[in-house]
Amino acid sequence: MQASIIIADDHPLILRGLNDFLIEKKYNVLASAVNGKEAFDLIESHKPDIAILDIQMPYFTGLEIAEKCKDLDYHTKIILITFEKDETIYKQAKNLGIYGYVLKEFALEEIEHCIDNVIRDIPYFSRELLSSLEVEEAPEELETLTPTEIEVIKYISDNKTAKEIGDLMFTSFRTVEKHKSNINKKLNLTPTKYSLLFWAKENKNHLI
Repeated sequence: MQASIIIADDHPLILRGLNDFLIEKKYNVLASAVNGKEAFDLIESHKPDIAILDIQMPYFTGLEIAEKCKDLDYHTKIILITFEKDETIYKQAKNLGIYGYVLKEFALEEIEHCIDNVIRDIPYFSRELLSSLEVEEAPEELETLTPTEIEVIKYISDNKTAKEIGDLMFTSFRTVEKHKSNINKKLNLTPTKYSLLFWAKENKNHLI
């Protein structure tokens, strides 16, 4: 069964363009909204699999809606679309468990890839966003990783699952999970569902 989607943006032309594009691509778009209150009402009434939300909207922002959904334990996965390339907003989105972050200038190029990742339960953050944020020096903890562990992280940064990594490295799923556990410890990461994925993407440029 195809994932159900609602979309919201207070710019009519962007909303219509995104709506028409998704319908043309045969996505199951249930409804659309022009402000945050309408968007949250649609999430409450339809319980969609995915909500694609503008960050800056009247009444509720996309982040405020995400926070409400998190507090209410709704299972709708939030994708944010925005012009903002702001590190603070990015960190807020990560902390709220946002599944996708797509820049509007690349929305039609990236939204399909983003949705397909989210359907597979893999967060997607625009490469342009990550590359525009300030790049820090390589974390010292990176030096503690073995070549095999670095290879695992490279695959993780490309959204590969543990099974896919195992197939690529000719090893078992269990071995990959063990590597991931060791990497989390060496990097001092809280072993939440996506902590390693976000670390891998943020530090991809340092993975030689």
